[in-house]
Amino acid sequence: MLKQIRHIIIAVTVLFGSVSCDFDEERDSFIDSENFYQTKAQCIAGLNSCYAPLLSIYTYQYMIVTECTSDLMWVASGDQDAQMDITPARPRFGQNMWTQGYLGVMRSNAAIAGIERCPGIDEETRGQLKAEGVVMRAYYYWFLTSTFGDVPFYTIDVATEEIQEEVMKLGRMPAYDTREYLIKELQRYVPLLDQIRASEVAGNRSGAALGWHLIAKLAQWNKDWETAIDALLNIEDMYGDLSQYNIEDNWFRKKNMPETIFEIQHIWSEGGLKVNGNLAAMVHPTRESGTIYDGVNIPEWGNQKTTWAGTMRPNAYFYIGLQPRVGNDLRAQSNMAWEYNGEPFRNPASTGRPWMGPKFWNPDYYLNQDGNNYKVFRYADAILMLAESYAELKDYDNACKYLNMTRNRAGLPDYRYTTFFKLQEEIRNERARELIGEFQRKYDLVRWDVWYQKTREYQDYNRIKDVMQPCHRYYPIPLTEVIRSGYILDNEEYSRYGL
Repeated sequence: MLKQIRHIIIAVTVLFGSVSCDFDEERDSFIDSENFYQTKAQCIAGLNSCYAPLLSIYTYQYMIVTECTSDLMWVASGDQDAQMDITPARPRFGQNMWTQGYLGVMRSNAAIAGIERCPGIDEETRGQLKAEGVVMRAYYYWFLTSTFGDVPFYTIDVATEEIQEEVMKLGRMPAYDTREYLIKELQRYVPLLDQIRASEVAGNRSGAALGWHLIAKLAQWNKDWETAIDALLNIEDMYGDLSQYNIEDNWFRKKNMPETIFEIQHIWSEGGLKVNGNLAAMVHPTRESGTIYDGVNIPEWGNQKTTWAGTMRPNAYFYIGLQPRVGNDLRAQSNMAWEYNGEPFRNPASTGRPWMGPKFWNPDYYLNQDGNNYKVFRYADAILMLAESYAELKDYDNACKYLNMTRNRAGLPDYRYTTFFKLQEEIRNERARELIGEFQRKYDLVRWDVWYQKTREYQDYNRIKDVMQPCHRYYPIPLTEVIRSGYILDNEEYSRYGL
């Protein structure tokens, strides 16, 4: 057993953090139960548990972390994440990501182990179910490596106290190596899944499209452009021509549309079933009283919406430079709002700064609870990843071909190649225009090694620029986790900046 642990590289997980009091319950009900994984239905139940941590990750705070501390948007808030007031002792969202990320890893590992030993399924079913668990495990490690950089890594079922002791003593594993392991594992298992679009997968579960997409995401972090392209071409085979997908179908309120690759599922009704999110209150125009929203009477929105004083807003670099209102980009009216049904909002009329647009709104939300699905990965993302990967390989014809797919759908003319650096910049700008507010921008900037430079240059919220340091490209491992590891885990980069 210990040889297997050393071979796979196991790690410190959330088992000893804020969920430590729940670990025995989780282990008894899923992991330690030798009799649980006996049927396909029980295997699916085990896999179901792998999805729950996503609901705790994809919150308004995660939007702040990934979009509002970037070069595109801000939110004037006392929230520590919004101000980049982050240290190992004050990890804020970092604690949540660590806890929920490793909870997802733990549950995925347990489900995979249970599926492997289940006697009540045939080998084809076993392979497909295990593949789903492998995809979910990779998803959580994508979160963790994108947020923290080098993190502990393990793939074994933590089913005994002895294994607990082992995992407590492991430190950071290079993110590059973690990604390489996951890529190879996904390449083995994703072909076992039905090669269909995500909207066709029963129950809106993860499927082959998410698996291929994760391979490409991990490969791009490692600058393995050929592997990324190979994975993305599988998605293109499933999804076809981008122009067939309507831009407005990507609004958060429109659920599981054909272009989606993965989205966070929410259901909400007043007095009824609630699996809700809390993002809408941060993106809607401010409700002043009754049904008056920033000077406009909108009766259909009702008078029960809570809107926050610290709303998420695009910065001048985005709404003037990248996607101006007066331009030809069809996405501008979805991404931003200066008016409602022709009646101008008061704030944009006086400042020129728009609100976030109908892409993010949820007209039916109540108080601060909304039932929108949050768009995580879409086909347009895959198309732009193809453009980037081909550009990095100096295949400029294919790079422009894929770049122009999203541009043309948005009503923009073809981009004509002149130099590599201009093409690279245009692809990065196009990712901003197409994917704003989809929980990726900071990760992109960090991956490109320009986060500190671009954020300082274009961020409108001075509080961020007063506080941010280069080490904030990644979140620190929470100090409580460092202590529990016996200081095997560390935050050396933060220490160099006196944090």
